[in-house]
Amino acid sequence: MSEYFDTINGARIKLQILGDDDAPAIIVHHGAPGLGSRSEPVRSFGPFSDDFRIVTFDARGSGESADEPPYTHEQWVADIDAIRESLGLETIVMAGGSYGGFLAMEYTLAHPDRVSALILRDTAANTAYDHLAVERARQTDRVVIDEWTISRIGTGHFADDAEFERYWRGILPLYDHSYDPEATERKAQATTYHYATHNAAFGVNMPKYDLMPRLGEISCPTLVVVGRHDWRTPVPASQEIVDRIPDAELVVFEQSGHSPQLEEPEKFQAVVRDFLRRAGVRR
Repeated sequence: MSEYFDTINGARIKLQILGDDDAPAIIVHHGAPGLGSRSEPVRSFGPFSDDFRIVTFDARGSGESADEPPYTHEQWVADIDAIRESLGLETIVMAGGSYGGFLAMEYTLAHPDRVSALILRDTAANTAYDHLAVERARQTDRVVIDEWTISRIGTGHFADDAEFERYWRGILPLYDHSYDPEATERKAQATTYHYATHNAAFGVNMPKYDLMPRLGEISCPTLVVVGRHDWRTPVPASQEIVDRIPDAELVVFEQSGHSPQLEEPEKFQAVVRDFLRRAGVRR
């Protein structure tokens, strides 16, 4: 395993790479701009480092990487390709969960000749289902979520990191199928907050985000996985992706919320390994 900083398109980016240099490469993009980091992809795809080279990183404006705008889909896609090129990779498996899934699809559409297979987790191709997240936040019986928090779901309206942390702590109980208050608190404490990145992602990028008309252009083998109880990107959002990408596969994890890769890890690893084997991705 190696961890290091590299300058990618003018931004100082933290990378973490697992597995052998000569193994087929999987680049994994984390979700939640401004909240997420490489830690989730490392946990999710680290077990695959026996057979694959796992490339993870903190996107610009997240984790340990520099707060260096612009925080646009175009810039994040360009960063993925610059990382690929810096590592001398001709083709890759592209993987991403949640917002990282948006960027995984965008990268595949921008660089179809570079992607041998695509893995998507709990994601969406547009914002058509966002209103359901607000409804579920109001209806949950796990905790009481105040109206200030509910009114900011998916909006990108935060004045500073303190407001951003207040919001994140408010909605964190919704993410897992089984609610564990202590685990939720650990997640909140482990998060590095970058409110400006999140504001750009959800306040600027998402209102114009719609890949539905272009999904049919994706021709590589595609796997889509989703938790049955995902409050943020529900099963129908994944089904719409699968319906439009030729021969894409959908696997629903019945005992998971937004993170089946962590809530049902053995099944997730088996499903992904089988998919990659059938897609012909191997040494």
